[in-house]
Amino acid sequence: MRTIAHGVMTTSLVLTMAACTAQEPAAAPGPERSTVSASGAAGVPELVATAVRTLAGTDGAPFDETRRMKVPPGWTATVWARVPSARLLAWTPDRQLLVSRPKFGDVLALTPGADGTAPAQRPLLSGLNQPHGLAFSGDTLYVAESDQVNAYTYRNGQVSGRKVVVGGLPDDKSPELRGAYSHALKSVAIGPDGSIYVSVGSTGNISAEDRDATPQRATILKAPPGGGTPAVFARGVRNGTGLAVDPDGAVWTAVNHRDNIQYPHERDYDGDGGKDNGDVLQSYVNDHPMEQLARLTEGRELGWPYCNSEPDVNPGDPDSPLSYTGRPFVRDLQTNEDGSKLDCAKLPPVEQGMGAHSAPLGLSFVSSPGLPGAYGPGALVGIHGSWNRNPPRPPEVSFYAWRNGTLGPQQTLLGGFQDDDGSRWGRPVMAVQGPDGALYVSDDHAGAVYRVTAPA
Repeated sequence: MRTIAHGVMTTSLVLTMAACTAQEPAAAPGPERSTVSASGAAGVPELVATAVRTLAGTDGAPFDETRRMKVPPGWTATVWARVPSARLLAWTPDRQLLVSRPKFGDVLALTPGADGTAPAQRPLLSGLNQPHGLAFSGDTLYVAESDQVNAYTYRNGQVSGRKVVVGGLPDDKSPELRGAYSHALKSVAIGPDGSIYVSVGSTGNISAEDRDATPQRATILKAPPGGGTPAVFARGVRNGTGLAVDPDGAVWTAVNHRDNIQYPHERDYDGDGGKDNGDVLQSYVNDHPMEQLARLTEGRELGWPYCNSEPDVNPGDPDSPLSYTGRPFVRDLQTNEDGSKLDCAKLPPVEQGMGAHSAPLGLSFVSSPGLPGAYGPGALVGIHGSWNRNPPRPPEVSFYAWRNGTLGPQQTLLGGFQDDDGSRWGRPVMAVQGPDGALYVSDDHAGAVYRVTAPA
């Protein structure tokens, strides 16, 4: 039995820190599992590789050589701005693009200029504690720092009147964590009634104590309009960095799930003649557990660390095709062997998802009429790519069509960021549609914001 490890420690800070920040070495190509055909993608064309254009002042490395992005036919991709460590995005009411930079403690405002020129850049906020999530409600800007959420009045390109609307959030400075917090960055979304939703990631890979903490970690919290003490809205959410409100007003999260999962079934998985349950097999870890894209309701349970969303159509079969739509839960052998911690069979299936170790980050919705051609309205997810999968899961921007009040299966909208040897020149974080109809995509690896346009 070829294993990575057996009996992985309950909290592995080294692994989980790596999951958030490390760059993996190039890996040799290996076999990939087949995926059930995505229904609802009829008429969506095959992507084509196109050279990424640069503007004056944007052609530094990695764009000092030609880079090719896979885009829909006829679309163009341009390095619109160079923004080191660019993370989440939000458009202001007066058409400026805000970019959060946790590494630098600031939020930049990018003001579009004349066609063919890079936008002007200026700091809108600085001196913050790892600012990450950004959201607008009218002229109020919400910024999620690692330990609190602030609200500002935004007017004429400036902010004023800071108010802490959610405080006391855990981060690496929390005394009880003593610096051991792998998912300190927070995201924020505002509901139609003004309720404030904030993601609070887990301490580590399978740190079950997060479920008993105050405030509870591995959750999506909800605070009343105007701010106040938050309550748990959804739990068992290992790291719900993707957080957004759909066209009908429901909150969705895209979740970074756990690493190095043990094979849970009483059967031979790797073909060596022995039972593999309890082993951590690279071939199984490659595709398990799937990352979740879930519609949240009050009290929703997403299972972590006791239950995992099951992508195998035929669970336990090493040749089973994979599916990420409406998937059920199975118990986690390491944390919930007898099912006493949580009854996984009673959890509602997860609406959508994506391959294990995709590392979904920014989530946004494109309202009607949506993207051009066969795409229409839907959700955009920045897929950062795996850190420990072999072969590596490639970065991309995914699209999920919005039809009949829910999301359809994953479609790759933008790709090509990973070379054949597993090395990468870019890693998308978030994609949003601009007021001009173009897509704007942040990339913290290349230090760029792309503008991607369809034919007129």
